Amino acid sequence: MGMTRGFGVDIGGSGIKGGLVDLEAGALDGERLRIPTPQPSTPDAVAEVVAEIVEKFGWDGPLGVTLPCVIKHGVACTAANVDKGWIGTDAAALFARRLGRPVEDVVVLNDADAAGIAEMRFGSGKGRDGLVVLLTFGTGIGSALFLDGDLVPNTEFGHLEVDGHDAEKRAAASVKEDKGLSWAEWAPRVSRYLGVLEDLIWPDLVIAGGGVSKKAEKWLPLLEVRTEVVAAALKNDAGIVGAAVAATHGLRHRP
Repeated sequence: MGMTRGFGVDIGGSGIKGGLVDLEAGALDGERLRIPTPQPSTPDAVAEVVAEIVEKFGWDGPLGVTLPCVIKHGVACTAANVDKGWIGTDAAALFARRLGRPVEDVVVLNDADAAGIAEMRFGSGKGRDGLVVLLTFGTGIGSALFLDGDLVPNTEFGHLEVDGHDAEKRAAASVKEDKGLSWAEWAPRVSRYLGVLEDLIWPDLVIAGGGVSKKAEKWLPLLEVRTEVVAAALKNDAGIVGAAVAATHGLRHRP
């Protein structure tokens, strides 16, 4: 069947989603399956759900899995919105063991990095050289950094200090919700955050992702920044698509 299909699983704080991916179209091949994230979201409990999803589709090829964690050599170094038991866990080995696969068949990566890979290969970053940063605005702020299409993994730009505060505590989408801010009230917080980021890394393009990217027309025009900012294109499927790409092609987005 060639490498025109892949499989990705995207693990979040509330749901674990997986599905077949058409690697030429950069889209899901059929329906995705979503199962609520077990509480507590311990490594073993999550691995059970990942196995359930993979087995439901009968997938036996390489597998990409995202986690809301910094991942180095398959090992989770942090844990955001998942059980702290992930810290220090060799996630790639855990999933491979549960699935009865060689560990080389399983690629584990940070969720924002996976979304970024999908956007660079198929979405708003396609064909863009230079320094591109994807930011996912959600419960926190996730980031993915690319130089001429190659991923610089595990950036944590959501934790930049802005005016004495962790950036995501002021500018995440969840803050807008919790404080009942209008788009016009929230946008200056994002502008302030982006200004700090711009002065540090001077990006050529910022791709805005996360749920609020669906309402991009309400807030992108309100931003006062010097960098071009565009909405992410793949929306909620970016993590699954990026995970499948990483499992098949590695962490570079270019064919």
